[in-house]
This record gives sequence, C-alpha cells and structure tokens, in this order.
Amino acid sequence: MFLSRKSEMIDPSRALAGRADYTFTIPAEHYVNGHALVGPFPEGLQSAVLGLGCFWGAEKGYWQLDGVWTTAVGYAGGFTDHPTYEETCSGLTGHAEVVLVVFNPEKVSYQQILAHFFESHDPTQGMRQGNDVGTQYRSAIYYTSEQQRKVAEQAKAAYSAELQARGFSPATTEIAPLGEFYYAEPYHQQYLAKNPAGYCPDHGTGVSCPVGLFS
Repeated sequence: MFLSRKSEMIDPSRALAGRADYTFTIPAEHYVNGHALVGPFPEGLQSAVLGLGCFWGAEKGYWQLDGVWTTAVGYAGGFTDHPTYEETCSGLTGHAEVVLVVFNPEKVSYQQILAHFFESHDPTQGMRQGNDVGTQYRSAIYYTSEQQRKVAEQAKAAYSAELQARGFSPATTEIAPLGEFYYAEPYHQQYLAKNPAGYCPDHGTGVSCPVGLFS
C-alpha cells in the first residue's frame, strides 16, 4: 500500500510546505571539473533540467559528456519549497530527482543532451526506475523555453516510436515548464566521484535515440 501511494503524485494541497531557504551551503565548485555549480554561468552556455531516476548515476553520465560545462543534482517538478532529500523520497513533495546540465551548444546540442537522456534510463516505467519506486524517480524533462519544449516533444515522439518498434511501451516522460530547481544537499553533488563504488543502476533499454528525426 505504501509503495502504491509513493507512486501517485501528491495533491498540491497535501504537499509539504517546505521552507524559505536552504539549510546548507551549496558547494561553490564542481567536485570533478572545478566549474561553478550556481549561475550566472558564462555567456553562451545553455541549461537543461532532466529527471531519469536516481540522480547520482544520471549526473555522472552527463559530467562525462563532451561539451557539458557543469552539472548539479537537485529537485524539481513538485510543490515543496527547498525540499530535503528525505522529504522528496517520502513522495510528499511532488518533486523528481533531477540533474541540472549546463552545456556549450557549440559542442553538444540540446538534441544530443536529450538523446543521452532517453538512452540512459527506461522512460516507459512511469513512477519508477527498476527497483527504485516513487514519483521522485519519474522520467521528466523540464524546459526553459518554447524551443526546448518543441524539441522535447519531438524527441519523446521519435523515441517512443523506436521503443514500440522493439516491443517496448511508449515513453511516459513528463514534459513541463521548469518552475524552480532546488539544489540537493552537498553530499549528493557529484556523489559517484566521491564514492566510486556507490549505487549506480543502469536501466537503459538499449534502444538508440534517433537524433536526426527531431530538431
């Protein structure tokens, strides 16, 4: 019963209220590359906020991607102000675990950022990734512009077609405007660089995302 409740989005009226500010100091630098975790970022860079299950492994995949300038993990898509990790895992905030990806579009396109997103998890599972069950593990793309929304919708449709051609269900990925990105606690930032043997499941379907079919 508890797992069932965690797999259902909380009604906004029942969500935790949260707090007015962070209870910790956000690290100034990325543990791996030394770049800033908080903007304003250098001119010309763009950002994406993506939910693809446990954010530890998701972030590692992005900081290793050529053209990505910095990454950070956090919470988005819900109702609670400045949530904690424990609150997010309770299912009472509505937030998803997400990765902030700041990238140089001259080196890696938003389309390629989304292709990596779809290929790095199973976007057909709804409110879960494997044994990680709950709304915080949902597949999600939070866009910051109308162009990002358009590309995200096209990418989801194209990848759903590829998935279905190989016997999978279509993607359940949530596509919504980014309200607020809340940074996760410092120990979560670049977690797998600090803890190389840490939890890092791979739920990818093995289906390639057809970048050329969306623009």
